[in-house]
Amino acid sequence: MQSPDRNRSPWMSYFLPDAQPLDADARTDVCIVGAGIAGMTCAYLLAKKGKRVVVLDHGSIGGGMTSATTAHLSTALDDRYHEIERLHGADGARLAAQSHAAAIEAIDAIVAHEKIDCDFERLDGYLFLPPRGDADELLREYEAALRAGIEGLEWVSAAPIDGFDTGPCLRFPRQGQFHPLKYLAGLTRAVRRLGGTIHCGTHVSEVHGGERATVVTAGGHRVDCGAAVVATNTPINDRVAIHTKQAPYTTYVIAARVPRGTVEKALYWDTLDAYHYARLKDPAGELLIVGGEDHKTAQSDDAERRFANLELWMRTRWPAAREVLHRWSGQVMEPIDYLAYIGRDPSQENVYIATGDSGNGMTHGTIAGLVITDLVHGVAVPWAALYDPGRITVKAAGNFARETANMAWQYTDWVKPGDIDSVEQIRPGSGAVLRRGVHKLAIYRDAQGGLHEMSARCTHLGCIVKWNESQGSWDCPCHGSRFDATGQVLGGPAVEPLTPVEDPKVPRIAPHLPFVERRARPRA
Repeated sequence: MQSPDRNRSPWMSYFLPDAQPLDADARTDVCIVGAGIAGMTCAYLLAKKGKRVVVLDHGSIGGGMTSATTAHLSTALDDRYHEIERLHGADGARLAAQSHAAAIEAIDAIVAHEKIDCDFERLDGYLFLPPRGDADELLREYEAALRAGIEGLEWVSAAPIDGFDTGPCLRFPRQGQFHPLKYLAGLTRAVRRLGGTIHCGTHVSEVHGGERATVVTAGGHRVDCGAAVVATNTPINDRVAIHTKQAPYTTYVIAARVPRGTVEKALYWDTLDAYHYARLKDPAGELLIVGGEDHKTAQSDDAERRFANLELWMRTRWPAAREVLHRWSGQVMEPIDYLAYIGRDPSQENVYIATGDSGNGMTHGTIAGLVITDLVHGVAVPWAALYDPGRITVKAAGNFARETANMAWQYTDWVKPGDIDSVEQIRPGSGAVLRRGVHKLAIYRDAQGGLHEMSARCTHLGCIVKWNESQGSWDCPCHGSRFDATGQVLGGPAVEPLTPVEDPKVPRIAPHLPFVERRARPRA
């Protein structure tokens, strides 16, 4: 039996075009930070309208959360239309449905126009209850989705899973799926053909708004631009405001070989909390991708149990599934009112942000390209108010209070004991947080036995990071920053690495709990 690839999705076997680091100052119309689905869609649509674009990414094209997606293209929103309607009203729910449908149509059109071979196809999606689930929940969703204008939605007696009775479920027609990195490869070729430039291996440390925006890299180079777009899963340019309105969740995925023809090609979702979702990978239909089992980032360290739950869920429904070939995890940003934050940064002129994918990253990322392109050109956007990053959703006050309290609680880690009592307890290839005197250290032991000691203080807003055994990373439980085993930034909002202990900047005492200033209402 082949052992699973612990950290890589099957998409990552596809090699994207190279993009060299930025090695000089630049001047352009729009500088886009982030080369994932949101950033590359923005780059393509802006370039098509004649804007000069420069794209910067500290990793590779699509190397962030886009490479961890399961790539469902869906109008069946993870947080449900009856909840969207409750928080945003009937008009808001209709706009949400329209925008996600438009995103799938836009991907369809781009694939056709650019002749991108990315396994794009239309197919049905099925939403069903877990065993002993609440039938009223599905009825509420059916009625709310109809009010939102979902075309062709219908009740069916069961999802098309041979030998497993899901019970009555909802069929959403004309959903979609594709290979996300093949799609980004096509966008990359198109952006370059249209005159845009892409620089990977380029870490952005600062983004400044103004009459003209400026993006500064860790290498000291500056990009002067008419507008900057921050499309980095979670904003790296905002210290507080947006981060009080969304929370990071870790989601898990496995991919197993299945005999051809044993799984009907469709998208599958259940309503369990935490929910599950599934699809076939490609036209051959021999790899089944199953995800779910979400939890707050760095607030649980039981990945093996989560992966086991996914496998049990899969084998109960598709017992013909064979060996698990891949397993990995990703991070989902969950807004308090369940819709992405896309548009003008409320605190900086000529800076735009795209964040809060809420489990629908491929369509939210495409919506970001559509909305931000029009905003940069001064065009009225029908969905702009719905996704406005500066919005305050009064009916989401309860969610806001809960997430704020959860975030605040994480700062109490400063006064708690460490995970271990001595470095001798750390196995090679693993890490742990150790209290040494009045400060806390993140310590990693490499395969050769060498120790790497860093401050455990997240360089974003000072939470204590946690070791993620399954991914070999340090994760922040407050806002989702991630660092590799030796402290280098993997994902924002942090832009600086964890501080080595020999550095005099290591805090010698635990700081005062800084969450009080963060309890203010989000900026309008």
